[in-house]
Amino acid sequence: MTSLPWLDPDQLWFPPAEEALEDPDGLLALGGDLSPERLILAYRNGIFPWFESDKNLIWWSPDPRMILYCDKFNISKSFKVFLKKCDFRITFNKEFEEVINLCANIKRINQKGTWITKGLINSFIELHRMGKAISVEVWEHDEIVGGLYGLDLDDIFCGESMFSKSSNASKVALYYLNLELKKNNYRFIDCQVPSEHLKSLGGEIIKRENFLNLLSK
Repeated sequence: MTSLPWLDPDQLWFPPAEEALEDPDGLLALGGDLSPERLILAYRNGIFPWFESDKNLIWWSPDPRMILYCDKFNISKSFKVFLKKCDFRITFNKEFEEVINLCANIKRINQKGTWITKGLINSFIELHRMGKAISVEVWEHDEIVGGLYGLDLDDIFCGESMFSKSSNASKVALYYLNLELKKNNYRFIDCQVPSEHLKSLGGEIIKRENFLNLLSK
């Protein structure tokens, strides 16, 4: 069995993403902590946390990756019609804590529990206070019915999670986020792992090597 690097909470480092295991895909290291500084370092190097308990931190860098270029966001004709007819109101960074907690607690098909732990929530709330984490809120009347959050890496947005309590609400959040990112010259959204939903919106599957090269530019 391959021995994985154990990260000392007092030492801020990661092994190179290229050293991640092929099976399970992308498993890179254990331990460390969830300090804002470590999370920023991780995402800047193509690494992200994914675990079920704050007592057992696990870090990943799978191959391939999915990204969504801001200038290649694709929407269907039916969604364009929906955007014109819906009465949603969109805000940015107004209710970050509520959004991340809704992402953590919303029930999802074929998913037991959540990987968005209390420790991760607290860390991202601190990142938000530092201006490094972004939320999008989709409102229907006075209720948040959809939204998303993620990490801001200056010209890259690392998407973490989204939720929807009303039809298309999370897609609306992503659409308006992309408009804002594009307006501010962001290059792409890091979608982490491939999905058919994101592929339908223009997401592209690329090799980890190419993804890491994009991060370093």
